[in-house]
Amino acid sequence: MRMSDEPFMRRASFIAVIAASLLSVTPALAGDRDAARWVATWATGPAGPAPGGTPQFDNQTVRYIIHTSVGGDRVRVKISNTFGTDPLVIGSAHVARRVAGARIAPGTDRRLTFGGVDHVIVPAGALVLSDAADLDVPALSDLAISLYLPQPTTGATMHLLALQTSYIAAGTGDATAATDLPGAATTTSWHFVTSVDVRRQGGATVVALGDSITDGANSTMDANLRWPNVLAARLQDRRESSRLGVIDEGIIGNRILHPTEPQFENLFGPAGLARFDRDVLAHPGVAFVIVLLGINDIGHPGSSAPASEEVTAEDIERGLLQFVERAHEKGIRIFGATLTPFEDTTLVGFFSPEKEVKRQAVNRWIRTSGKFDGVIDFDAAIRDPSHPARILPAFDGGDHLHPSDAGQQAMGRAIPLRLFDDDGH
Repeated sequence: MRMSDEPFMRRASFIAVIAASLLSVTPALAGDRDAARWVATWATGPAGPAPGGTPQFDNQTVRYIIHTSVGGDRVRVKISNTFGTDPLVIGSAHVARRVAGARIAPGTDRRLTFGGVDHVIVPAGALVLSDAADLDVPALSDLAISLYLPQPTTGATMHLLALQTSYIAAGTGDATAATDLPGAATTTSWHFVTSVDVRRQGGATVVALGDSITDGANSTMDANLRWPNVLAARLQDRRESSRLGVIDEGIIGNRILHPTEPQFENLFGPAGLARFDRDVLAHPGVAFVIVLLGINDIGHPGSSAPASEEVTAEDIERGLLQFVERAHEKGIRIFGATLTPFEDTTLVGFFSPEKEVKRQAVNRWIRTSGKFDGVIDFDAAIRDPSHPARILPAFDGGDHLHPSDAGQQAMGRAIPLRLFDDDGH
């Protein structure tokens, strides 16, 4: 039956957004270290599609694949309509452990509910948080999140560069509980699903806030080799930090001080200062933030943004300081990451000697200002020692701006794990 019937609309319309009041952002007391709590195991920054590329769904099931960081025994999912202009109707939603492709592990399928019912309407610009579902979620594993979209739906809220293959069922109707989706079409973007939390004994969340470098641009599809993935695996290998979840809030093209230019719609997301509350503070159990933003503030003007949006190194430093102040206000420790080399990038107009001077000035401030709770020197990790303005060829993803798989791994390995020794939880 098509879920666009009027009775369905009346039943679902009162189930509004409850997430804002449910999300906890205040770190737990140190004495409560082993209490059961919610920790974010995966997230992605909601943005918009490439111009002219907005996907359309109608009476279809989509199955999104995500990779966890930390494990737990219960799970909940956040669904966002941040950039939608119409209500988002979810006719049914399921979560399960993924085996391979679109196939889920037998016995792991769980129906998601919202205030006790299995359907929900998400108002334009809003989000909803599902009820908790009992499911053993291993660390560093894959989950399948299936949504049935019963009405014509525009995929305006999406994360373009998922670097993960997900699936759109071949037929119409509700296939959210299907073990497999034979003949499914594929997508390499995530739509609507923006975070997954797990319930566990003790733990905390590490947020990686960044741009396309954090988003994993030029790393291998379906390999989970972004530097936040590398960090998550290292933390799981170390008993002292295995309770920490790592979430990737990188958005391609993102800047600290300016949003996406109109010709790119919402592709590059809001300015970092505008999305900090939503993409950092609103997650449960946040104890640490790593900020790698600023290279697009330097490079975009005169390239993919007007020259009038040129900023100084001091402007960027003041923006970074705002992140520090807002994190500290919530009792969250924040680490500054140095900006990586970009000389000779193939992006036209992105590099100039004058822009390199700004990068060096910002990095000097990150290293020496004492404003951050720690410094992660990504610049030193992947630069060419014989030509420090360039990425080491072995770490170059091909455009002289984005690291390769090896470069992403070098970045993930450059993070001192002692920074996370006392998670305050």
